[in-house]
Amino acid sequence: MTESLRRNGEYEHAQENPYGNPYQGAQQHASSPVNPEWPPPPTQPPAAPDAGFATDGQPGQPQQRRRARRGPVALLAAVAIVAAAIGGGTAYGIQELSGGDTVASATSTNVVPSSQKGTVSGVAKAVSPSIVEISATSNAGSSTGSGVIITDDGEIITNNHVVSGASSVKVRTSDGKQYTAEVVGTDSKKDLALIKLENASGLKAASLGDSDAVGVGDQVVAIGSPEGLTGTVTSGIVSALDRDVTVSTDEGQQQQQQGQGGGQWPFEFGGQEFNGDTGSSTTTYKAIQTDASLNPGNSGGALIDMNGNIIGINSAMYSATEASASAGSVGLGFAIPVNTVKADLPDLRAGASN
Repeated sequence: MTESLRRNGEYEHAQENPYGNPYQGAQQHASSPVNPEWPPPPTQPPAAPDAGFATDGQPGQPQQRRRARRGPVALLAAVAIVAAAIGGGTAYGIQELSGGDTVASATSTNVVPSSQKGTVSGVAKAVSPSIVEISATSNAGSSTGSGVIITDDGEIITNNHVVSGASSVKVRTSDGKQYTAEVVGTDSKKDLALIKLENASGLKAASLGDSDAVGVGDQVVAIGSPEGLTGTVTSGIVSALDRDVTVSTDEGQQQQQQGQGGGQWPFEFGGQEFNGDTGSSTTTYKAIQTDASLNPGNSGGALIDMNGNIIGINSAMYSATEASASAGSVGLGFAIPVNTVKADLPDLRAGASN
């Protein structure tokens, strides 16, 4: 029952009680006339009024009540629009609209449509347009590797050993288009290189994730061009983190490997050499180990989490066979963490040639 306070401490009803009134005193006040000489009510706001009703009982206030009820509906509609626009950012959008604190990170990005979230097919469909096949030619021969598009105008991250010493670099995207590329910067110590396509635009850039957030046992997907088979998809888990992998930085050694046509990945692990001689000049980096199948030609391709974020650049594989040219995957692959890539990008873009 809504009432307004009079100066002398008495009350009067702003409207009749629609539910009936058991209080005789209230009925007397409701039926008593209003003295026009009474002073106005006090200026301070009244104590908490009944929910949904106006505090002054004036006509038109119920209309405000209806608007107030529409508020949450409008908020939910806004959230739905944001969710439809940004896909996996739904939780982020809700927290922002509701005033919650949110720390944005690359791992919160969900590239995969919600209907296919957590599936290998969903990851493959979402990320494959960002993975390319790279063909590098040098005086020693030719080699095939993979790369990851990181800008829509054609910046591509790959392994240094894929393009080292190359006089010509050709790139084929997932839709079959072919481009000429130039080597922008290289870092043999991290086995990374940045190349740039000529006259490219409108490409689909990959989402770079956060390799520090990766855990052992996480599901992953690998996409690349093993043996020239463009867009090959394999899957597995993260087997281990921070594995010390030693690879060759000797350009002559890499050119020799390319010339043999085997697409080998010479590297050293645990004091032993695998897939060929690493040469006299080597470097060691921390790698993500995965059991996702990797084969020659996967070099420079992507290791991806189940949200579609790149968490590593595939760089080496283990094979127990001596004939490395015919070696296949035995479930021991290694990828350069994407946070290493992101930290190295400024130098690569500046034309580093380490």
